[in-house]
Amino acid sequence: MKIEPFALERWMTAHELSATHDIAESGILPLTTNDLLAFEEPKQREVLLERLLETPLGYSAASGSLELKTVLADTYRDCTPENILVTTGAIEANFLLFNVLLDPGDHVVAVNPAYQQLNSVPRAVGANVSLWKVGLKGYRYDLDELERLMTPRTRLVVLNTPHNPTGAMLGEEELGRVYDLAESVGAWVLCDEAYRWLEVPGGAPFASPAVDYGPSAISVGTISKPFGLPGLRIGWMAAPAEIVAECWSMRDYVSLSPGKLSDALAILAFKHRDRIIERNRKIIGQNLEATNRFVEERSDFLSWTPPRGGLLALLRYELDVPSLELANRLSEEHGVMLAPGSAFGFEHHLRIGIGQDPPVFAEGLRRAGAFFDELRGS
Repeated sequence: MKIEPFALERWMTAHELSATHDIAESGILPLTTNDLLAFEEPKQREVLLERLLETPLGYSAASGSLELKTVLADTYRDCTPENILVTTGAIEANFLLFNVLLDPGDHVVAVNPAYQQLNSVPRAVGANVSLWKVGLKGYRYDLDELERLMTPRTRLVVLNTPHNPTGAMLGEEELGRVYDLAESVGAWVLCDEAYRWLEVPGGAPFASPAVDYGPSAISVGTISKPFGLPGLRIGWMAAPAEIVAECWSMRDYVSLSPGKLSDALAILAFKHRDRIIERNRKIIGQNLEATNRFVEERSDFLSWTPPRGGLLALLRYELDVPSLELANRLSEEHGVMLAPGSAFGFEHHLRIGIGQDPPVFAEGLRRAGAFFDELRGS
């Protein structure tokens, strides 16, 4: 397989270890292992820690432990552990599904802008990809445009809600229409739901997971973004059992199995999901207010549409500087990461993520504001 460079990941890799104030981060502030254990009562915490320390670090169940698959299946309707494959992050789940569902020459409709994998891997497989664009005005999905893009050859519709990088969302009826359009031509729906459970104050209600709509839909999830546990590298797909089986067979050639400790810690995270969600809500609320103030104070050249769900949005700026140059200078000169909109095909935009530690986030905004003022003065 020949595949194009992953523009955003290359840029993030170049800056994420040196920048001191990453306010482009796509996930919520990460938890530590101690944070997870602290959700337990003291006596149970000691028992659990001892169990983790005594766990043999051999291979784990190749498709994920039955306990974890059961926990995940319970978050969907009419789903069993046989419908779940635990993967190395959502990125592996998506990669496996594209390779299993698609053949060269198939037609795919994929949301754009997007996490680049959702467009690039189908192309690398040999599919013909039509881009379903989330418009700049209000950042909303245009379902009439989706209908125009569909053809009798369409094999797969790829979407992401809440959306990276704009924060757009599909409601219950809208996602239902997507499913009906795909089903009418015999296509699958693959929904990347990496931002599930990340509600925004004043945002939109979440639709049900795509897999709940019927047998032609597949949901992909992760504990990276909503649980603040990207280092565990635990994702999954919820899909018909025959698709899970095919992806598992292909996965034998990729990562083989999830990590045993990661599996165990993921189970613990789900046990305390409500407390993690409450923690997230406080972080998101503070950073959302800070960003609104930041933009309002610079409304003569800066604007944004707050995310309707998830953590991400685009800042639109009116400065005569390309976004890659602006993002590079922010990082190299001021230690602030705001991702270049050009990585998503949106020039004169910067991607912001509102999941960072609020004091770090506030200082990042202060530094970015000083840099913008300096640019405008010069």
